[in-house]
Amino acid sequence: MSRPLIAILRGITPPEALPVTEALIDAGITRIEVPLNSPDPLVSIKAMVERFGTQADIGAGTVLTPEHVRAVAATGARLIVSPNCDPAVIGETKTAGLQSYPGVMTPTEAFAAIAAGADALKLFPGDLIGPVGLRAMAAVLPRDVALYAVGGVSVENMADWQRAGAAGFGIGSAIYRPGDSAETVSQKAHALVARFDEVFTQ
Repeated sequence: MSRPLIAILRGITPPEALPVTEALIDAGITRIEVPLNSPDPLVSIKAMVERFGTQADIGAGTVLTPEHVRAVAATGARLIVSPNCDPAVIGETKTAGLQSYPGVMTPTEAFAAIAAGADALKLFPGDLIGPVGLRAMAAVLPRDVALYAVGGVSVENMADWQRAGAAGFGIGSAIYRPGDSAETVSQKAHALVARFDEVFTQ
C-alpha cells in the first residue's frame, strides 16, 4: 500500500540517510524527500535512490529552480517538491519525467500550478492556512487533484485535515528532526501510519 504520506527529512546528513529511509519504508512510508537546504542533499538522495529506489519514491524538497530539478533528476530521484508555485520548475520537472508537488497557498497559485502540470498540490504553510482554509480551496479545485497539507500536521489533528479535504500529508518535524536516530524515526513513523490508516478507513 502506497500511502499519500511524504516524509520530509530536513537537515538529514548522508550517514543518516540510509538507516532513516529503511526505518520509514519498514513503517509503511514510501514517499521521502530530502530538502535541498540539508547538508549534501544530492549525496543523500543518490544513495537513497540506489538502495531503495525500487521500494520508494525518493526525491528532493525546497526545489526552487529548473537547475535544481536537473541536478535532482541526475540522481535518479522521482519526486520534486517545492515551497512555492513556479511554472518553470513544474515544467522542467514534467520534462524530466518526475512527479511535481509545488507549494500553493491561494486558489490563484493552485490553479496556476495545475495549469503548469502539477501532479498534486502542497498546501503550505498548512499550520497558517488550517483546515478551514483547505476546505474552502478544496471546494473550488478539481476533485482529481490531490491536496497535501504540509506544516503542522500531527497524529492529533490528522482527522481534522482529512475532514477538510486533505488527500495526504507532508510530515516534517513530527517524523524527523536533525539528529533523530533511525529508531526514533521508526517510532514516530509507525504512530503516524497507524493514525493515518485509522482516519482514512473510517
